[in-house]
Amino acid sequence: MFSPARSPLRRYGIFFTFALAVPATSVAQIDDAATPRVGAVSGAEARPKAQVMGPPAPPPVVAPRTGPLPSSLTLDQALEEAASRSPAIVAARAEVDAARARVGQAGVRSNPELSVEVENFAGTGPYSGISGTETTVSINQRLDLGGRRRARVSAAEARLAAQELRLAIAEADLAQSVREQFAVAVAARERLRLARENEERARELARIAGVLVDVGREPPLRAIRARSAAAQATAALRAAEAAEEAARRTLASFFGVDTSPSSVLGGLGEIRPAEIVASQTLEARLAAAEIAVAEAGVGQELAARRLDPSVGIGVRRIEETGDQAFVAGFSMPLPIFDRNRGNIEAARAEARSAEARLNNVLAQASARINNAEANLVAADARVEALEEAAIPEAGEALRLAQLAYQAGKIDLIELLDAQEAFASAQTELIEARLARAQAAAALARAAAQ
Repeated sequence: MFSPARSPLRRYGIFFTFALAVPATSVAQIDDAATPRVGAVSGAEARPKAQVMGPPAPPPVVAPRTGPLPSSLTLDQALEEAASRSPAIVAARAEVDAARARVGQAGVRSNPELSVEVENFAGTGPYSGISGTETTVSINQRLDLGGRRRARVSAAEARLAAQELRLAIAEADLAQSVREQFAVAVAARERLRLARENEERARELARIAGVLVDVGREPPLRAIRARSAAAQATAALRAAEAAEEAARRTLASFFGVDTSPSSVLGGLGEIRPAEIVASQTLEARLAAAEIAVAEAGVGQELAARRLDPSVGIGVRRIEETGDQAFVAGFSMPLPIFDRNRGNIEAARAEARSAEARLNNVLAQASARINNAEANLVAADARVEALEEAAIPEAGEALRLAQLAYQAGKIDLIELLDAQEAFASAQTELIEARLARAQAAAALARAAAQ
């Protein structure tokens, strides 16, 4: 704190000093002139300059959506509901709001100090009373000549840009999880449909087998075998019902709600990006933003070693004569012991570390994209083979087996084998379509920009 010049203290003279910080809202303002700006997520939009008194007002808080989910969800609805309700996204948006508030706070000037000094009272001799009192009231202000404020704003804006990218990554991760779980729910719905069809066929076949046993066309063992197959189909149906409900419940967990939708609508939606550039992925952009944060940290530490003087002006009243006079002062820290060298070297090391992380992220992003593309190509080939060959052939084999059984040319075991083969092919197709949807979701996430 600057202390204005005082008159020489006489022997046994006594004085005291106290300082009062003036609220920032009365004199502080944000100075955007000559302040470098770090781009937001788009990297191209410049922030408008502002002149406001004190810290800016916080942006309005968008409350997460509440209330029950729609009874039936499509994929688009699921994505929209998750983005509006997910606790993870709410937390990430709050972090962005915090970073944006720190940008405003970083541009605020330091508070002036009000200093009141009372000297030469309650002493001895002529200073035993208050007639010799000298009172000085002054205002002191530290001047930002070393660029500390500009460095703070640059660092805060760099952190804001990085936090906005982290929000985009959280949204992309959530979208991938929702797409994958929605695909799981659709696959569970299809398995449940298939299990119901299988149970109906198994029950009908058990009924027919019982009739044939009664008329002597089939031995009793065939009826037992058919009833056993029907019981197994019923057990598989119950398992499919439980799995389908669990898939919907897991999907609802991404919305932060306990009650799951009653059903999911539509097929396994797929998103296939047209162009994928590893250097433009969210992870690569975040790594580049972290380099900017580290470089801004270096600038902030360099500015911290510069010297900012303090100036003050005030009024002194001398009670003995009733006179008043102005006082002025100037103070400057002396960089004898602390020149901030350690913090500067640490910041430069962090910048080198951020550059190395960017190279690692680019390599990982390229590998992730290539793997996702390969998995999607393999999934496409599997689905195509099942749809064009395996399913039609298994269906035709079942049709011929049913005709042959009705004509008495084959026994029940062969018909059951044909039904099982057809059901297995349909199950495999469901699994293949699920794998393709998940591979497409992974590719979309890997290429997210």
